[in-house]
Amino acid sequence: MSLHPATVERVGPAEPPDLPSPGSQDDLVSIRNMVVRLRAAYPSVDAVTVEATVRAAYDSFHQARVRAYVPILAERRSRGVLRGACRNAPGQTIDDRAAP
Repeated sequence: MSLHPATVERVGPAEPPDLPSPGSQDDLVSIRNMVVRLRAAYPSVDAVTVEATVRAAYDSFHQARVRAYVPILAERRSRGVLRGACRNAPGQTIDDRAAP
């Protein structure tokens, strides 16, 4: 028996049910809270820069299978970028407190 190619249904790999979709409510809450913490930790950095840094860091983990660690990893990456930006800017103070 031969199947006509038009009758074959192509199905992609199934997504595990425990992965939130990109931009899920959990992701948005984590990003918002992270931006608030980092704006307080780096008050001399422009708010737009802090938010863009957090979003870029968070987006870099978009394919992570274990989502539980994404917020802490993204915050550590963001802090590193912001700390580096403060070091490169004259007269900037750096707050090296650990993330809560």
